[in-house]
Amino acid sequence: MSFINICRDNTDVFYRYKMPPIQSKIEGRGNGIKTLIVNLTDVAKALARPPSYLVKYFGFELGAQTSMSESTDRYLVNGQHDSAKLQDTLDGFISKFVLCASCKNPETDIIVKKGDILIRECKACGKITDIDPRSKLSSYIIKNPPKKIAKGTAAANVGGSTISDLVDDNKKETKGEAVEGQDEIEAEASALLKKKVDLKDDDWSVDMSAEAIAERAKKLSLEDGSAAVSTNAKYEQFGEWLVSFGDDKSKLPSDVEIFKKMSELKIDHDEETCQILGQVLFDDNIVEEIKKHEQFLDKLLETEDHEKAFLGGIERLLGLEKPALIAKMPKILYELYDADLVSEEAIKKFGTTVSKKYVGDKKVSKKVRKAAKPFLKWLETADEESSDEEDDE
Repeated sequence: MSFINICRDNTDVFYRYKMPPIQSKIEGRGNGIKTLIVNLTDVAKALARPPSYLVKYFGFELGAQTSMSESTDRYLVNGQHDSAKLQDTLDGFISKFVLCASCKNPETDIIVKKGDILIRECKACGKITDIDPRSKLSSYIIKNPPKKIAKGTAAANVGGSTISDLVDDNKKETKGEAVEGQDEIEAEASALLKKKVDLKDDDWSVDMSAEAIAERAKKLSLEDGSAAVSTNAKYEQFGEWLVSFGDDKSKLPSDVEIFKKMSELKIDHDEETCQILGQVLFDDNIVEEIKKHEQFLDKLLETEDHEKAFLGGIERLLGLEKPALIAKMPKILYELYDADLVSEEAIKKFGTTVSKKYVGDKKVSKKVRKAAKPFLKWLETADEESSDEEDDE
């Protein structure tokens, strides 16, 4: 899923604070027509506000009755309202009840003070600003004061912070779309590791593993006494810089800082850079980490060659450093596919082609790629179903 800036007036692609765009679905017909806001819970989490506040705001602003059921995660607004209209209306809610009136940062808490006074307390600049008491929603909030929400403020992805609690603090699975029968897929992946699977043998050219880069870097020297550093040395410098922050990936620099480092070294469009990131950007929670870095990766994985190199980095991470995670390969590939970070074609080539380029050993490569087979089967099934639907039409 792609995310949008909480403050849509800010067009910076690396703006820290993101939210999922509103998704709506029309139900019923005639006088009984209603609009279901499909992902309201996720949007509310991104804004660190109760879902009921958003629903009531829509009702007040659109002049429509609303209904909600937290137990079934259904939030309805009477009438027909498309996603674009709801998104525009939500901008008003964000301006009045989320963004700090001083610094326009969304890291705020709503507090009900004595005398039924509503304020926003900003955790970024420390300012306390009033909320307009004339708004109909203000009266509703006073009668239904906010409970403490996990993390308490809007948060977003760029460099290791969560995307507004879409990933819960206790690492629970995120609500939303998932591969049907994913547990079975993972079990099948584990079983496949013990079986022989025929794969194509394609020994790709240059070994870009961290060890190989380091060995080459030792042999590099400045040419003709100039200050120009070889490209290979730049990759090594970049990789060592990332590794220097330790195994705890929460201590990594922000995605913006990483991108600035890449730009400084002039390697921000290189395939090898994608391979290094695939190897050092993630920890044991790789599926969740991919979600956190989605905006950053979307900017970097420009071509199928970039995607292939990135998958190679992940192959090295799993094959040589974290073999216990190999069985998670189907979930990893699904997350990359679902977020449109890696194409179906690149995944299929990866899953059916053995190479020692990234791991130095074809046996290790084969083991990692065998684990991807359940997801490849799922892709084939999805393609067949899509084809059957088109034939029916």
